[in-house]
Amino acid sequence: MTLRSIKKIHGAEYRPIADLITYSPMPTRSLDMIDPFLFLNHHGFQTYPANNRGLPFGPHPHRGMETVTFILEGDIMHKDSSGHESVIEAGGVQYMTAGKGLIHAEVSSSEFKKKGGDLEILQLWLNLPAAKKMVAPHYLGLQKEEIPTLELDEGKVKIQHLFGEWNGVSGAFEGNFPVSLSTIYLDEGGKFEKEIPAAENIFFYIVRGKINVNGQSVPFRNLVEFSNEGSTLKVKAEEDSVVILGHALPFNEPVVAQGPFVMNTEQQIYEAYQDYQTGKFGSWNG
Repeated sequence: MTLRSIKKIHGAEYRPIADLITYSPMPTRSLDMIDPFLFLNHHGFQTYPANNRGLPFGPHPHRGMETVTFILEGDIMHKDSSGHESVIEAGGVQYMTAGKGLIHAEVSSSEFKKKGGDLEILQLWLNLPAAKKMVAPHYLGLQKEEIPTLELDEGKVKIQHLFGEWNGVSGAFEGNFPVSLSTIYLDEGGKFEKEIPAAENIFFYIVRGKINVNGQSVPFRNLVEFSNEGSTLKVKAEEDSVVILGHALPFNEPVVAQGPFVMNTEQQIYEAYQDYQTGKFGSWNG
């Protein structure tokens, strides 16, 4: 057993969006991406009053990437130009493949806007390999009770398993490339170990609490960047905590990202804007 070595701890930068508290650990000046994990926004924690405007993410396009949205508190109403629509509540997760292009909106439900309440939501962007940049768009939103879970350390560690396989449990979603991704809830003192091949890149973000990972204590709103030396993750919660853990082989392909589009060349970005402006992403009926 060789512990995976830690390269650097990256604090999330404060980047509010209107009245929405937002922190982002990636990309920042110190960390561009952890291939194939591209981007993370951490919204909240905050409490909305009654009669609020809710989330500010009205209709906008995407191409060439995927989103995984973790709803810890509050809700999100998803609607897109491919005809998908759903309201996912606390504990649920949304998985969207933009592929060749769609328009979508992510807003709060009318009930949340009317009544208010707690909100904490994270959105992670996954890259798509070059061969799958132009796949058909896809969306699936699952409520908490629809997502497979497993428990470790006599129930002190509860894992909401989203992609890949862990201890024989298959994730809730079928991805476009091999990836493991989980939301992990740890009681204080809860611990687990996981073997991850050294060639795979690790995404490890502390959402809440304080975690000791491979001997280093890391508080919430921090992303741990690992080297590709060693294969063991040894995790223990120093207080009640929530972690997002993912790992995958890097694509090692050129990444050109501009606004909502993530492609491999500048020409492809130009084409994405052209296609969006000429209606090839579908029509929006708000």
